[in-house]
Amino acid sequence: MTKNCQPFVIASDITLALALLTRLPVRVTRFDRGARAGWAYPLVGVVVGGLAVIGGATGIWIGLPDQINALISLIFLVVLTGAMHEDGLADCADGLWGGWNPAHRLEIMKDSHIGAYGAIAIFFGLSARWAALWSLYSAGFAVAAPAILAAAVLSRAAMPALMAGLPHARQSGLSHSTGPCPPRTAALAAAVASVLAMGLLGTAGLAAATAAGLSAWTLALIARAKIGGQTGDILGATQQITEITVLFLLVA
Repeated sequence: MTKNCQPFVIASDITLALALLTRLPVRVTRFDRGARAGWAYPLVGVVVGGLAVIGGATGIWIGLPDQINALISLIFLVVLTGAMHEDGLADCADGLWGGWNPAHRLEIMKDSHIGAYGAIAIFFGLSARWAALWSLYSAGFAVAAPAILAAAVLSRAAMPALMAGLPHARQSGLSHSTGPCPPRTAALAAAVASVLAMGLLGTAGLAAATAAGLSAWTLALIARAKIGGQTGDILGATQQITEITVLFLLVA
C-alpha cells in the first residue's frame, strides 16, 4: 500500500464500518475491505455514543430529569444501530440456551421470531443500560458523557476480537460475508479503543478496557462451547454485554 492511498483506505474503512454497524446514510466507496475495516469499529462508537450524548445534553438543556435524559441517550443508542445488536442478543439468548446441540442452536438463532429467552434478554439488557445511564446522569453530565462514549467505543472493539479469535459457526450470514478478520486488525481496534477510553476516563479507562476484554473473552468461551464459533448474532450480543459491563463498572 502506498502512502498516497492510505488516507483513502482509512476513510473508506470508516464509512464501511458505519454502513455495517449503523443506519446512518453513508456512501460506501469500497466493499472489498470487509473485516479488515474492523479496526474502525471503535470509531463507530464515537459517532453513535457522541450522538447519544448530544441527545442527553439536549434533554438537560430543556430541563428534563435525569431518568428521561438517560432514556433519550438509550433511544439514540438503539435507533442509530437499527437495534441490530439488541436483535443479536435476543437471538443468542434463544439459541444458546434453547437449543439441544450446535446445529439446533444455530437454527434457532437464524429464526426471525423471538422466544421467551430472547424477550427476557432484551428486557433485562435495556433495563440494565437505562439504570446505568440514569445513575451516570445523576452524577452529572461531566461523568455521564465520557462514560457513554467509552462504553460505546470499547464494546465495538470487542467484535473484531471475536471475529479474529473464533471461526465462523455457519457458512452464511453477515459475519461470514465480511470475511476473516486478521489478528492485527483486531489488535488495532483494541488499541484504538483503549487509547480513546483512557483519553476519556483517565486511569479508569484502563480498568474499563480490562473489563471489556474479560467480558468479550467470557462470551467467546460460551460461543465456542455452544456453537463452535461466532456469528453476527454472537457479535451483536458481545457488543451489548460488553457495553453493559463497562457501564456498570463506571457506575461502581
